[in-house]
Parts: sequence; C-alpha cells; structure tokens
Amino acid sequence: MAVHKLEYIWLDGKEDMQLLRSKTKLIRDFSGDLEDAPIWSFDGSSTNQAEGGSSDCLLKPVAIYPDPQRLNGFLVMNEVLQADGTPHSTNGRATIDDDDNDFWFGFEQEYFLWDLETNKPLGFPVEGEPAPQFPYYCGVGARYAFGREIVEEHLDACIDAGLNIEGINAEVAPGQWEFQIFAKGAQQAGDQIHVARYLLERTAEGYGIAIDWHPKPVKGDWNGSGMHANFSNSLLRESGNRKDYDFICEAFGAVVDEHNAVYGYDNHLRLTGKHETQSIDQFSYGISDRGASIRIPIATVENGWKGWLEDRRPNSAADPYKVAARIIKTVKEASVAVEAV
Repeated sequence: MAVHKLEYIWLDGKEDMQLLRSKTKLIRDFSGDLEDAPIWSFDGSSTNQAEGGSSDCLLKPVAIYPDPQRLNGFLVMNEVLQADGTPHSTNGRATIDDDDNDFWFGFEQEYFLWDLETNKPLGFPVEGEPAPQFPYYCGVGARYAFGREIVEEHLDACIDAGLNIEGINAEVAPGQWEFQIFAKGAQQAGDQIHVARYLLERTAEGYGIAIDWHPKPVKGDWNGSGMHANFSNSLLRESGNRKDYDFICEAFGAVVDEHNAVYGYDNHLRLTGKHETQSIDQFSYGISDRGASIRIPIATVENGWKGWLEDRRPNSAADPYKVAARIIKTVKEASVAVEAV
C-alpha cells in the first residue's frame, strides 16, 4: 500500500507580502485527483490569520500537481477559509470574477537570488558594486550569469509538475532572473504562479540561497523586479479595432489608485519613471512602450488589433490573484461600455 505525500500550500496573513506556507499530509493509496484531497485545517494564530482563542482556519484544495521532488508526492494549492467555510479576508482567489475562464493571463515573474552570507544578490561582490547593468540581461558566461544551476533545476521541476511555464531568462542585474507562466483562466494562472514560487523557494533551499521578491531590493541604478501581467478576454482577442483598445486602456487610467493598491508593496520604489517604468502617480499607454503603465504589444497591432495587453505595474511581490481580480473588474466594466456603443 503506497503512502502519498500531499504538500498543502497556502498564503498566510503577512500584511505587506503574504508568505507561502505549507505542510505535509500523508494519505495511503491516494488517487491523485483534486476531489480526493480532503479539506484540512491549520493554526491561523501562527500565520496572522486568526486569534489564539479561535485559531482554526481551513485549507480548501483548488489545484493539484505531481511533486517532482518527492517520491509519491503531490503539490496541493489551497484557498484559506474561515472555520464556517466562508472565504478568509486574506483569500484573494475568492475575489476573482472569471467563472467562464474568458480571461487569459501570462505573468512574468522576476526575482533575485539572494546570498545569505553576503546579504546581497548572488553575483554581487562582497565589497563595492558590480559593473553597471547592461551585460547581465539574457547574459551568458560566469561573468554575467549567476545561479543558473538553481534556475535550471527550478525550470525542470515546473515542467515535471505540469505547470504551463513558458520560459526563463536572466534579468538586468546579477542574480536577477525571470520565469513566465500562462494559463487560460485567472484562477489557474494564480495557482500556477504560487506553486512555481513554492518550487523556486524549495529548490533554492538546497543551495543555501534565498529568494528575494521585493520590487527594489538593490538601491541605485538598477531595475526593480516586476510581475508584468499580460491579459486578454474575448473582446481583446477578437476586436480588430484600435478604438476598443484605446477605450480599455483609458479605463485603466481612471482607476490608477485602485490598481496600485493591489500591485504590491513598496511599488513606489520601483515605479519611478526610470528603468523601464512609468511613475506610480502617472498613467500612460503606448504601442511597444516599456516605459508606459500599459504596453500594447506589437504582435497585437500586427495581428490586426486582435491580441492582448501588458500591465507593467504589478511588482514581483504582488499576489497574482488580487492583480487578476482588479484587472478583470476594470476590463469587464470597459467591455460592457464598448459593446453598448
């Protein structure tokens, strides 16, 4: 009788950036099906999600993947519920209004590999600064690429887990990397980003390296870390009309504060108007413009205005569930207005 290890993963109640938590449940002869993964509980008083006098919170499995790093293992992504079965206030997934999976999301997750001995990004010298950013982006060779073995191991783990990872690349600073996840359905995209983050954290553990998700962990003339959100719905994929795209982009400009509220903590340190960003207090959009708040990809234009948009403002520490929920709300409201014309 085989014993299976189910790693239950969830988001805690840390206020700036919710941290991933996990614990293992052993089940004998587990089928591997999501519906056979039972609801479980945890001590919410230890995760800033409950008081000690009434501390039980529930874990509701929402996605399951084979665990490529453990024998007979599965990775189980969970929503957090109150003891009465209602969504917890920290549960961003429950706020997504995308029941028909009409929204497709591709998230570009940037991060730093962090050397705990030097307290600097991997590849930074112990004293002083490395050479200025330029040769590191998509760089090759020991002078420019640091931690590739970790990144490659993580890539293989994501593939073996069945995540729809679409690529990886070194970013503009030493020790800074990116992976991309795409899914048809906002909840599915968020599930996969969080499981990929979990696999990255766990992979790096084996090397004694931490993952820094902060949007601007290195001060000075260095790019920050983002989680650019590429998104579309039926209207954007089928429009064929630039006016529709302009209308939707302008709708984003009317709710800048609402988007900034869920686009990750300390984002003002990253969105400065420099380093391929627009200022956090301004809004702009443009074709192929990486200095804009929203970029209209050239592929969308060349395809006759049938494609997607890229919101470049979400940062590396943002919750993809909350980012997707806010984007969907704005696009849906704009889409209703477009279709009414």
